[in-house]
Amino acid sequence: MASTSPATNGDAAPANYDLVLKLAPHLDRHMIFPLLEFNAGRLKEDETDKAREILAAKYALLKKTNMTDYVANLYCELEGLKEPPAEYAERRQKVFHQLEKYEQETAKITELLQRDDVVNNLRSDKVANLEFLKKEHDVTIDMVNALYDFGQLQYSCGNYADASELLYRFRVLSTDNDKVSYATWGRLACEILSMSWESAMEELQKVRESIDTRLANNPLAQLQHRTQLVHWALFPLFNYDKAREPLLDLFFNAGFINTIQANSPWILRYLTVAVITNRGRAKNAGVQQKQMKDIVRIVKQEAYEYQDPVTRFVHALCIDFDFEEAQHQLVLAEEVLRSDFFLLAHADDFVDSARHLIFESYCKIHARISLKDLSARLGLNNDDAEKWIVNLIRDTRLDAKIDYKEGTVVMNHPPSSVYQQVIERTKGGFFRTQVLTAAVAR
Repeated sequence: MASTSPATNGDAAPANYDLVLKLAPHLDRHMIFPLLEFNAGRLKEDETDKAREILAAKYALLKKTNMTDYVANLYCELEGLKEPPAEYAERRQKVFHQLEKYEQETAKITELLQRDDVVNNLRSDKVANLEFLKKEHDVTIDMVNALYDFGQLQYSCGNYADASELLYRFRVLSTDNDKVSYATWGRLACEILSMSWESAMEELQKVRESIDTRLANNPLAQLQHRTQLVHWALFPLFNYDKAREPLLDLFFNAGFINTIQANSPWILRYLTVAVITNRGRAKNAGVQQKQMKDIVRIVKQEAYEYQDPVTRFVHALCIDFDFEEAQHQLVLAEEVLRSDFFLLAHADDFVDSARHLIFESYCKIHARISLKDLSARLGLNNDDAEKWIVNLIRDTRLDAKIDYKEGTVVMNHPPSSVYQQVIERTKGGFFRTQVLTAAVAR
């Protein structure tokens, strides 16, 4: 009979699993740029056509920004020119004039917000704050809005730290809820691009609260905003260790996991890697185990919507109990991770954690395991497999030993009460039934 695995034809090159075109519509143009840079850096010297495609994509991406000097350089490189056309110098001058204009318009309010005697008189009531500033310091609503416009201009120029500060000051004073929401998204983008991960997490939480409350009566808008937030959250998720658990909690929240399944199933790659590599790091082992079970369930549900070697690995190991296919998909998954902007740094960790999963699953079925057989399941040679198992036994205090004479790993199960034995035998019987069912189905 045919295998129940969603696909075993996943031998395509890693480039075929590139998700940039899936991710890009949900990212700000400034966030897409590092993904293009990453892809450009992976090209071989003879891949000149692809290099030109990426160069053209960079230019198309940034030509509408105010990063005039960089855009001019891209244009020269694309067209083979030594000097950019005069229009770029004119545009550069125009941007400088705009910066000077907003600098003057926001100078007074910026100076006031740096004075302790003014800040100490501000309260949580924004209306009262504006009345105070208007009465005591002649501040107008136009001055407050100029902070927002100046922040947008600085962001467009690539000055993310300055833009973040301006948007923060605007948000402190503005009573325009829509603009405050946009400013919060803007600050999140600034903190991500500045790699200020702690601040990014604070802004991300504010955005989430805004989505949950302000858009509660607009399900379509909620879906769209949650989709965007999930994509933006990939940056701190894989660059900031302290973000791992709170963001996994966010992704597995009912509203967000439904969003992923309905609107962006490719995020399953990142969610699966995050959960598997969180083994041993999670503060709450029970939560991690539940997340792993949820991943298995969702991978099975979405197998005909989205799959890649990462999800196929989970399907083969945890649903089909096909160890050979799991090992095959793990080799492919490692290649995919090493060609993914977000996952490159986590490839080794993923492979090691995946081998732990294979080992644990294999040990549930066998009490005595051939080292030769196990090394094949783990994708290691005999010597490396032996060292890996020795380290695993030492680090995790696994109740097992290696019989060097017989060339086997022996799992030791401590004696338990009759009651516990009945429970364990029932568990084991259920697991073996699943394995046999999967085997028959193949």
